[in-house]
Amino acid sequence: MFDAVRNNKRIVQVFLGLITLPFAFWGVDSYIRGTGAGSDLAKVGDTKISVQQFEQALRERQEQMRQTMGASFRPELMNSPEVRLGILNGLIDQRLLLLEASQRRLATNDGVLREYIGAIPALQENGKFSISRYESVLRSQGMSELQFEARVRQDLTLQQLVATVEGAAFVSSAQAEAMLRLQTEERQFSEVKVAAQPFLEKIKIEPQAVQKFYDENKQRFEVQEQVKAEYVVLSLDALMPQVTVSETEVQSWYEGHLDRYRQPEERRASHILILTNGDVSKEKAKAKAEEVLSEVQKAPGKFADLAKKYSQDPGSAQKGGDLGFFGRGMMVKPFEDAVFSLKEGEMSALVESDFGFHIIKVTGIRAEKQRPLDDVRAEIEGELKRQAATRQFAEAAESFNNMVYEQSDSLQPVIEKFKLKAQQSDWLPKQVDPQALATLGPLGNEKVLAGLFSEDAIKLKRNIEAVEVASNTLVAARVLEHVPASVRPFEEVRADVERFLKLQEAQNQARSQGEARLVELNKGDDKLGWSAPKSASRMQASRLQLPPAAVQALFKADVSKLPAYVGVAVGTDYMLYKIAKVSQPEKIDENQLKALKSEYAAIVAQEDLSAYVSGLRSRYKIDVNAALLETRERQ
Repeated sequence: MFDAVRNNKRIVQVFLGLITLPFAFWGVDSYIRGTGAGSDLAKVGDTKISVQQFEQALRERQEQMRQTMGASFRPELMNSPEVRLGILNGLIDQRLLLLEASQRRLATNDGVLREYIGAIPALQENGKFSISRYESVLRSQGMSELQFEARVRQDLTLQQLVATVEGAAFVSSAQAEAMLRLQTEERQFSEVKVAAQPFLEKIKIEPQAVQKFYDENKQRFEVQEQVKAEYVVLSLDALMPQVTVSETEVQSWYEGHLDRYRQPEERRASHILILTNGDVSKEKAKAKAEEVLSEVQKAPGKFADLAKKYSQDPGSAQKGGDLGFFGRGMMVKPFEDAVFSLKEGEMSALVESDFGFHIIKVTGIRAEKQRPLDDVRAEIEGELKRQAATRQFAEAAESFNNMVYEQSDSLQPVIEKFKLKAQQSDWLPKQVDPQALATLGPLGNEKVLAGLFSEDAIKLKRNIEAVEVASNTLVAARVLEHVPASVRPFEEVRADVERFLKLQEAQNQARSQGEARLVELNKGDDKLGWSAPKSASRMQASRLQLPPAAVQALFKADVSKLPAYVGVAVGTDYMLYKIAKVSQPEKIDENQLKALKSEYAAIVAQEDLSAYVSGLRSRYKIDVNAALLETRERQ
């Protein structure tokens, strides 16, 4: 168990600040006070949510969205009232759960915390926890060890409460089986298509109707306003190749940070664990451990065999109790203290921990050693270059902004000063679908596009102001060509309008004929030439490539009396379906049942958690400073 906990513990879901529980965003309208007072955004019970805590959560959510969406992420999305209120709601939900965890006296002890952090892959080197890696990662995130450990401790405590609530979710086998039978129910059907195409040849559209449609729907024939742009990108990555680092700087950094490149002492140990949890009392466990210790002391050379025989740690017992090499901070403190006090080959007396009683044998020692400069040179050069580039970018950004604004008739000055490459866009429309913004590269930003279509940019040919489109990335642009919005002339679209109106009328006639035939079918007059029968279940409808509208019609149909008939518009045509047989599977697939039950239980667990948090909201007083939240939105 001790080894299994150390190696297989559930990893932090999103590392460093992106740890979030799956809370639904709740509306807090009923808790908002119109004016608000003080410098805190919200009060939950007797605790407060500060502006700083809100801003931190906002930054973390923004970074999470940036990593998820990549180039399509737009920072301005985070300024919407809905997003900011949602983030505040998440903080309120988290605070409610923390208050409840405190009421229930839930906590996370130091041993569990160390085990958990030691298992985070991002903090490991060569599969082992690394103190230098730990410190480096935290520095890069602007977070101290105390801050990070407090956050992880809080998250683990919250997980205890959430696991208790979600763990109570229950789905019976009967419920799961009923759902599976519903999903696997097969309906045998035939079909007849009432196609729109045959009606087209008979349809005549009067010229007046074509002209009228054009006059009443001119917006459908608009050609958007468009521009072509020249632009430049100033970014941290663009500055990196311009930065050089001298050997003296590398040497100086290495000598000033020797502790970062020190490989701490590691020890290898084996143990025999007698557990104290479950029905085993502490006294009985200790008595058993003393008996085993006596036997081991009589035959220390058989430690591995005795570990296989007696140890109750399933993760290491079959390996003769071997736990491999580990450093300080990776084991619970009593265990660690014992291991690092022994010499190689020595065996301990009984050592008590939260898990039980251990008999420990140290089987190997790797002395502390310093990693040589040659081994870490590339790492140091990279870090120094990024630091220098970051400083340069901070200095360059202000100058870049000023030059773009003050010398607004050209981008050439910033191109020359910062050694940037001028780039040209294709035609850019004024209105872009949000999903298509990513295809525009650095110009796929609403603020950039708004600037390019401004009067200053189009009529006065001025640079638009520099826009931050991503972290440490600025874009400046100017209009090269402009095409105003226009409506395509009637003569150019006449044929298209006529075809559209013909197809529309053909669809209407096909639908009318199909609906009339459906009435006859339901009266018992079935003279149609149906297709060969097909069978499908809700789970297998995609196999037949049935349109969603057809699937919905087939499985919503009343089949109390067969055959049953339904009709539905599918694309330009109208489809009629005859359901001749409904059957249930003779045997339930146990694997499918197990998977569905698990999925259903997860949904129920989430609903239970949502209901639980809703209950907490009714028990604790919640006040939101609406005026202050609105102020933060405008900033």
